[in-house]
Amino acid sequence: MKHIFQHIKGDRAIWAIVTVLAIFSFMPVYSASTNLVYVVGNGSTFGYLIKHIVLLIVGFLIIYGTHKIPYRYFSGGSVLFLPIVVLLLIITIAQGTTIGGANASRWIHIPFVGVGFQTSTLAGLVLMVYVARYLAKNKEKEILFKESLFQLWLPVGVILILILPANFSTTAIMFSMILLLTFIGGYPLKYIGYIVGMGVFSLAFFVLVAKAFPDAMPNRINTWQSRIENFSNSDGAENYQVEKAKIAIATGGVAGKGPGKSVQKNFLPQSSSDFIYAIIIEEYGLMGALMVIFIYFLLLFRILITAKKSTTIFATLLVVGVGLPIIFQAMINMAVAVNLFPVTGQTLPLISSGGTSIWMTCFALGMILSVSASKNETEETILDDNPLDILHEAID
Repeated sequence: MKHIFQHIKGDRAIWAIVTVLAIFSFMPVYSASTNLVYVVGNGSTFGYLIKHIVLLIVGFLIIYGTHKIPYRYFSGGSVLFLPIVVLLLIITIAQGTTIGGANASRWIHIPFVGVGFQTSTLAGLVLMVYVARYLAKNKEKEILFKESLFQLWLPVGVILILILPANFSTTAIMFSMILLLTFIGGYPLKYIGYIVGMGVFSLAFFVLVAKAFPDAMPNRINTWQSRIENFSNSDGAENYQVEKAKIAIATGGVAGKGPGKSVQKNFLPQSSSDFIYAIIIEEYGLMGALMVIFIYFLLLFRILITAKKSTTIFATLLVVGVGLPIIFQAMINMAVAVNLFPVTGQTLPLISSGGTSIWMTCFALGMILSVSASKNETEETILDDNPLDILHEAID
């Protein structure tokens, strides 16, 4: 065991928190998967648990491998990955598959693995690193709005436009996180106001086009509209999933029904992913729900500590940029489960089942641990790296 710890670098508290979340996820995923087995008639509960464990093991390997990479490589790597991400998003729209009934234009099926890959999660991670790079590179310079439109917002806009038709919630979250990062990174506040205005105008234009040509994007605008109406309707016309989630929460009480004893998991369609927090409350009660919230806030605290201790501006922005979305996604997932937010389709990081979400979260955590493991880096060695030089080093 001591030999293993010698190879693990970075914030040990983050390693511990991630391990606790992963181990805790076994029972809720195993319990909630009965819905897929007995209602949908697909696979076995033990099979879903094994698949989830394998995904987590691969995730930990991703964390380990990523945290061994000097974080300065992520700066140039984000530039290299931007065109790749754009290409993947185009392919996803063109030939995406349906995963468990989810919208077909969100996923690419990975052959021989049996896992669907949601390209928007990779795009979000690459965008946050790219924005952190831009802000760090221009920290000591006067930012001109016209120049930033092409250098910063054009790549951001292209990727968000490609994600928007299939996944509005992910687009909105990514846009919000990018705005928050630019604010933290010192991007002029009045320019952020311009970007918000342009974003609202672009969304309104998209909705009008979608309404005018409904065959181009069938059911997407109607889906968004129905979710908002179901959430805001006080007369009881609620979304079926939200209604079952509220029943699960109400019957959980303080101590819960006990592990594996959830009843609503048999009726909640996304019980092992989007609404797993409701199952956790039903089985582990208020105490279990608060414990999950506490663990995520503890992770947030360690992320902020890592950002504060970082020796370069890029490192600080990188940690904030890839770390805060993890916590934000967890908060949204839990808020949806308790009916504080409209249904979004966001999973609970490291607890919900699903390969893409787990792996991209692990990539982000690996980057954070790479920063916390680094010492005596300088801004020049990071931002002066040529992306092509990084590619040549990787090939060699």
